Amino acid sequence: MTELQTIIESAWSDRNLLKEKATTEAIEEVIELLDKGKLRVAQPNEGDWVVNQWVKKAVILYFPIRQMEIQEAGPMEFHDKIPLKRGYNQLGVRVVPHAVARHGAFLAPGVILMPSYVNIGAYVGAGTMVDTWATVGSCAQIGKDVHLSGGVGIGGVLEPVQASPVIIEDGCFIGSRCIVVEGVRVGREAVLGANVVLTASTRIIDVSGSKPMEYKGYVPPRSVVIPGSIPKEFPAGSYQVPCALIIGHRKESTDLKTSLNEALREYHIAV
Repeated sequence: MTELQTIIESAWSDRNLLKEKATTEAIEEVIELLDKGKLRVAQPNEGDWVVNQWVKKAVILYFPIRQMEIQEAGPMEFHDKIPLKRGYNQLGVRVVPHAVARHGAFLAPGVILMPSYVNIGAYVGAGTMVDTWATVGSCAQIGKDVHLSGGVGIGGVLEPVQASPVIIEDGCFIGSRCIVVEGVRVGREAVLGANVVLTASTRIIDVSGSKPMEYKGYVPPRSVVIPGSIPKEFPAGSYQVPCALIIGHRKESTDLKTSLNEALREYHIAV
């Protein structure tokens, strides 16, 4: 990995090196390692996450060394630089037409792709469901046993290279039409109700206690989150702007579905 990193960093500083065979082979090897899950753009480390920026650089450098080509899947035709992922049977992944994953995205055994899209550099853990019309952006990190409900948009990130990818940790339930972008990290087993939008600047306010607690870019583990709004003063007057509200926390004694139903009954929340 050290040798690969050195080659990638050199090519990042001097794009003329992309003409050399050793450089293109190193880039292609990084993409193969990503595709097989042996290398990740970001990885957990003692309760936090470490971003491997050089790996993201390799993904960016992969585009200029590729040529446009026609790809066919039955009667469907594509024209792109990045090949489609193949060999789902050997991978133990269920893929429902018309799901698409790009080469360089890792799908662990037990993943289910309903008609959806997974971009290059993404990591999707074992047993995760990517539901209908959900999208997993480039380099996003999705844990195991996650449910991305219909229409969920998980943002991708390539540049700037120092930017963190979106991270959805193990056991999360992401409700219909949620949007999570700009490197937001959702802690393990959290539940996002339908239509929650999380960006790096979204105010995430825990209102479950006697005093509000505020977060940005991070949802604590086992939180139950719904869309909300807060007043903000503008020159033209006071208006409501979107936020996210943590209304409670999943109990250790309940599984995800039970906790979800409890939130529905108690708070009349759609998911």
